[in-house]
Amino acid sequence: MSRKVYIENMPLEKAQQLFINQLEQVGYFNLTGETIPVLDSQGRVSLHPVIAKRSSPHYIASAMDGIAVKADVTFTATETNPITLAKEQYLEVDTGDYIPPQYDSVIMIEDVNYIENSVQIIKAAVPWQHIRSVGEDLVTGDMVMTSLQTIGPYEIAALLNAAITDIEVVKKPVVAIIPTGTELVEYGNPEMAPGEIVESNSHMLSGLCLEWGAVPWRQNIVIDDREAIKQAVLSVKDQADFIVVCSGSSAGREDYTSSIVEELGELIVHGIATRPGKPAILGIIDNKPLIGVPGYPISAQLVFSLFAKPVLLKKQAIDLPEPETITAQMSRKIASSMGVDEFINVNLAYMEGKYLAYPLNRGAGITTSLVKADGITVIPRGKEGINAGEDCQIKLWRPRKVLDETLVCIGSHDMSIDILADLLYKSYGLRLISSNVGSMGGLMALRRGETHFSGIHLLDYETGKYNTSYVNRYLPGQDWCLINLVNRQQGLIVKKGNPLNVQSLQDITRDNIRYINRQKGSGTRLLLDFMLQQQGVDSNSIYGYNREEYTHLAVAAAVKNDAGDVALGIYSSARALDLDFVPLAEESYDLCILPERLGDIRLEQLLSVIQSNEFKKHIDQIGGYNLKSSGQITSQSR
Repeated sequence: MSRKVYIENMPLEKAQQLFINQLEQVGYFNLTGETIPVLDSQGRVSLHPVIAKRSSPHYIASAMDGIAVKADVTFTATETNPITLAKEQYLEVDTGDYIPPQYDSVIMIEDVNYIENSVQIIKAAVPWQHIRSVGEDLVTGDMVMTSLQTIGPYEIAALLNAAITDIEVVKKPVVAIIPTGTELVEYGNPEMAPGEIVESNSHMLSGLCLEWGAVPWRQNIVIDDREAIKQAVLSVKDQADFIVVCSGSSAGREDYTSSIVEELGELIVHGIATRPGKPAILGIIDNKPLIGVPGYPISAQLVFSLFAKPVLLKKQAIDLPEPETITAQMSRKIASSMGVDEFINVNLAYMEGKYLAYPLNRGAGITTSLVKADGITVIPRGKEGINAGEDCQIKLWRPRKVLDETLVCIGSHDMSIDILADLLYKSYGLRLISSNVGSMGGLMALRRGETHFSGIHLLDYETGKYNTSYVNRYLPGQDWCLINLVNRQQGLIVKKGNPLNVQSLQDITRDNIRYINRQKGSGTRLLLDFMLQQQGVDSNSIYGYNREEYTHLAVAAAVKNDAGDVALGIYSSARALDLDFVPLAEESYDLCILPERLGDIRLEQLLSVIQSNEFKKHIDQIGGYNLKSSGQITSQSR
């Protein structure tokens, strides 16, 4: 069979409605049940009304600790004329005790005065006082629960009281997840060859199934072979209620899913007008839904959430929940294609009376974007993007309280910021999110009011000093202060053993050296240019000078993986990846903060962590730092 390479561009809402409508037509949403113990029914949905088999209570019971009496013998009791009851006129009872028929009232123990073998009471009792009648809670034949009611802890207690030990609930749909790809390997393999990829999407989708009440059924990895994928689908279609094929949904030479769906059932949609997630496949095989999700993690998550979640919840008679939505101001401009709904994951923080949204990396393969995201916004079809400062609607993935307890650091990258974030959360429950845009980018963000503080290390060519002149230039007329976080070693990161014998900046001009640079505006780039100028080295003589990465760990990883030979970076990054390091300079890495923010309790807690012994201990362990000025104000506006 020839491969279908045409991909549609169906609007999202149309594709969602078409998928649901087709499933309704084949009766997919007709509910089926299974009987389970009541004690295992937490979170499940009742299939039918549940009728009490026994009254609760099923006997006349005391509602209090005290004495059971015949009410009419107490009618004359008053404070001025107490009466005494002999032992045979009352019965001592505890809450829940059976009340024999000769008694019709209970007097609380607090209102009874014991005198030898009798009791004295000063207040008359009335019939059925503090007595629970049969069926006060439930009567045999009462409806304990309606159909399609979610079972919680209170319902479980009521069911047990009504003598219900087993209950028929809506069956959980079983979702067969088939990962495909010759390049995929299972996790846990310490040695991976170039081109091999850890198969993690199926585990992510399995977790989402569990969140939505479904039962994931993950299959073994299937190679990119049409017949093998077809047989994998056939092997699960009878037992599964829903089938997911991971990857193989685009129009690549080894993407077979759409043709398999056409052969075995009905292909409803191939291609939706979203970014990411365009090559999604929606089909029906044996009256059961099949989704082909793209191979990139963010695309897979989005497609699965947009199409599988509503279907799986409807299959369980559970309403699709609406996430909390807030209005936030976008921190920077985002361009978008006019023809698609584009989904953007964002970080969020509350700052100066409003929520700010910080767009995360838009690459469809960036799994950490999902880990970091606080919410998601959509740039609708027909809109070219979102401008900086423009209000947008964000669907939250985290509680609003988390956003209110978030600090933002935009600026240069350093591993000490990650340690600071961890200790700040452990000590105070505060979250610190960081965006690595370089020192100059951090100062501009501070000027625009988009960050609580900025990490900077900017060397002044003329004075040889760090940071002060740049802060004055980028924050004209504003008050500011610099708090030293660390002094750190900068040097050349090279492969273990330094096989190319790189000892100086002069060496990186050699023909056999591939250099990896930091981005323009970063402090490390400025330091490199300063040292090149000082030593009379022409940057045009460096192969790779215009190749840029955005963090110290990124350039170290490039050296580690033989994507380059040398990079300028910090010692701790070289050590983290077991690389060698040729020291060249020590620099001051400072936090630039506006003084009016120092009164913020969150900033006070930040400073207390910086000055703590635990922070110093962690920094010492990674090496390459000098903490002699850490936590001190080293400079401020005048």
